[in-house]
Amino acid sequence: MLDKYRQKADKFLEPFAGKIDIKPTFLTYLSLLFAIFAGIFSFFSYNIKYFLILSAIFIIINGFLDALDGKIARMRGEASKKGDFIDHAIDRFSDVFIIGGIALSPWINKSIGIITLSCILLVSYLGTQAQAVGYKRIYAGILGRADRILILFFSLIIQFFVRNLILGFHFLEWVFIYFIVASIVTIIQRYYLTIKVIK
Repeated sequence: MLDKYRQKADKFLEPFAGKIDIKPTFLTYLSLLFAIFAGIFSFFSYNIKYFLILSAIFIIINGFLDALDGKIARMRGEASKKGDFIDHAIDRFSDVFIIGGIALSPWINKSIGIITLSCILLVSYLGTQAQAVGYKRIYAGILGRADRILILFFSLIIQFFVRNLILGFHFLEWVFIYFIVASIVTIIQRYYLTIKVIK
């Protein structure tokens, strides 16, 4: 859903991208490191509640670096197929660490966690598979990666303050249930969009 604001985000990133003298690939791998931190801290956050806040910070840094590396590469004319592959591969690794860390924690029922992670990976797969068969990378749908990053950032902070169950579920479980539903809708959207544009 946030895909429609990509151009505005690019303008926001320009001042940062112009001042940073670091290889885009280094930032890509650095984003993975913060995803790993986010997953670890989320996993232990049930017993150490302030880890929720730290995990939220790590997740938003991951998202920022993920956006920044591509912007730097485009501004310097260093964008390449190799860089694109590394970027998308690291994004998937990051998704597994972030979502997996939360899913394996006591906050989340394991069945809900497994289904959520599977749906999210399928969303991303359809986006890149469209590119693989000759179309462009598809970011369309109501739940892209940028949406997940932003939702998780606020959800972890909210969970820090919400101690009680909501209709038998933790707040983060409700977020994961939303991810499942929204991911299924996004999968359908991307599937039919790809079918429509490929002759």
